[in-house]
Amino acid sequence: MDHLRTRIKICGLINEEAVKACTQAGADAVGFVFYPPSVRNIEPAAAAALARGLGAWQTPVALFVNAQPQLVHQVVQGMPNVLLQFHGDETPDYCESFARPYIKAIRMRGGVDLAQESARYASAQALLVDSWSESYGGSGHTFDWSLLPGQGALKQALVLSGGLDHANVAQAIAAIRPYGVDVSSGVESTRGVKDLNRIFEFCKAVHRADATRAAT
Repeated sequence: MDHLRTRIKICGLINEEAVKACTQAGADAVGFVFYPPSVRNIEPAAAAALARGLGAWQTPVALFVNAQPQLVHQVVQGMPNVLLQFHGDETPDYCESFARPYIKAIRMRGGVDLAQESARYASAQALLVDSWSESYGGSGHTFDWSLLPGQGALKQALVLSGGLDHANVAQAIAAIRPYGVDVSSGVESTRGVKDLNRIFEFCKAVHRADATRAAT
């Protein structure tokens, strides 16, 4: 399905100012990272406090990488409306075990069959496609978008990630027409530090791209 409005997720939030900027800029979702090796890692209680500052129709997203189930349950308890995002080697059974809506991230490179992954994670609400990296988490670089299958090949919504910023997101939307776009390092001044102006610039770029598509 071709969506005329591209949903926006800003990931890796760690402070109130950045969450407020996401709310004001019109982001649909904000992501909190629960992965200690990441510079964007946040404690469950701190994330729950920040999530209370979201708008009525904004969704908190909790990103995990091969987490112990106890951590996932702790996060869900603090954010009852949270959407789970699994960014590691989690099996479908693991993802489904929490009885919560979830997104499965897929790191893209040659040889990855996204249609096969779509069938494997049929219960996911969306697949988030990101650049391949040996470590878990985004690389901050785009990947070859030609690796993605055409419209209708996936069972879920497609969320595009990997190296997006205000300068290239319109091109990505025109080329891929994803359900949503996800950004983290593309709205940072330094690694792990969100730039409030870049958050607004990114969201404006997405809105302009959608308006251009709607007019054609």
